[in-house]
Parts: sequence; structure tokens; C-alpha cells
Amino acid sequence: MTFGALTLTAEQLEQYRRDGYVIVKNLFSEQELAEIDSTFEEISKQSVPGYFEPDLSEEVTDPLKRYPRVMHPHRFNETAKKYMLHQPVMDVLRDLYEEEPIAAQSMFYYKPPGSRGQALHQDNFYLKVEPGNCIAAWTAIDAADEENGGMLVVPKTHDYELSCPEEADVTESFTRHFVKPPKDNKPVPARMERGDTLFFNGNLIHGSYRNKTKDRFRRAFICHYANESATHISHFYRPLYRADGSMIDRENNPDGGPCGIEYEANYPH
Repeated sequence: MTFGALTLTAEQLEQYRRDGYVIVKNLFSEQELAEIDSTFEEISKQSVPGYFEPDLSEEVTDPLKRYPRVMHPHRFNETAKKYMLHQPVMDVLRDLYEEEPIAAQSMFYYKPPGSRGQALHQDNFYLKVEPGNCIAAWTAIDAADEENGGMLVVPKTHDYELSCPEEADVTESFTRHFVKPPKDNKPVPARMERGDTLFFNGNLIHGSYRNKTKDRFRRAFICHYANESATHISHFYRPLYRADGSMIDRENNPDGGPCGIEYEANYPH
């Protein structure tokens, strides 16, 4: 089955196909963004073992220990699940995949002032969607720019194969893997306003710098999706969900990828 471009313009589709990413505005109303605000403000005050385990002590000095990312909030919070399956987002994904999307992961990043960024990487190195690819939908809950550690993308790298990462500088990145961009491709900032959603291909090299501000968070609600025709995905992302909320599963993909079997036990993205 094929789908027409019902949500995106021809220009937006062309940009995604050419550069590997596109920013789409107005997929969330201010009321919906406010519901996301309040939901994750409440989550930030508690510990959810296996999903969100902040250091709530007064002595904590690393802002990312106080505000780590929330992993898979859709597994314990109905509001997170609702917005992972947000119909306007799913409509865009349907245009990009030209088939039905299925939801694999949700995350929430608080990225408080002073916190480290995330070294350049490729998402499908972790999700291992086959055949096909994952697509990220990265929604800015706060405006995101170079100062507060907004997203960096390396245009046109979506056509590159997955790369074996090098070791990242952990004084600047909270993750350990770094994918070096090709010599002629440089990271560029994806500046976003509150409520904008950045869609990007699972092979696109991307990351972020440190939040250099003293008083601005860079909160983001991020979900990953696979094409329904995919047959395999890494075990961390199973089960998946159709747009109607029904559960669907795919075979575990144990492939070590471009780096061999030592990467079979990658930390989850």
C-alpha cells in the first residue's frame, strides 16, 4: 500500500529526502504542550525504577544526575503514551515512510543549565530496525538553540552506512559513542521554537553541545518509530505500538552491526 503526501508539502518531503531531516511546525497545540509540561514536571519529582532514577539529594552537583533523561515513559504514563501516538505526528511519519509507522520508544530530556550534550551518533545503530529504518520525532518543549544545547544535524548523512563509533569526550557528552562526520559534511544547528518537531532518518548523524546557559532548560519529548514492514528491531524497543494503541511485536535483532559482536550489548539509545 502507498500513501499520498497528506500532511507534508512537496517541499518538506523533498527536504527530508535530500537532507535526511525536516522541521515541522504546529503539530502540537499550546494546550497539549502544557499537558506535557505538567506531566514531566510531576515525573521529575519522583523516581521510577528502570525508567527515571534522579539523584534527589541536596549534594548533587551534576545537573544530569538530578535531571537524567526519562526512558520509555509511555510504559508507565498514559499521557506520554498518548503523545507518542499523537495523530499529527503519526500522519507525518506515514508520509515519510509511505506506509504505516509503528512506535518503538519515547524519551524526555530535561537538559538543565550547565548539562553536557550528546556526542554525534546515528540512531539506527541502537534500534537496529531491519529492513527499513527508524525515524525520530524530536519535539522542542522549550525553544532550542546553540546556547541551550539545541540539536545539531549533519545534512545528507542519512545516505551513509552506519559507522562504528569512536570514544566520545565524556566531559562534554553524557554518552560514550562518537561518530565522526565525513570531511565535507559539517554539523549545523537545528534551531527550533517551542512545539516544533524535527523528524530525521535513523542513519543521519546528529547530536548536541552542552547547555551553556545559566537559567534555560532545553526540554524535549522524543520518540522513535519503525516502518510497519520491518521484521526486526533491538530487544530494548519491544513491544511496539500501532497508531490506534494496539500492541505489535517484531523479532529481536541481535546483529552486532558494523562493529562486530562486541557491540551486541550496546547501552540503549
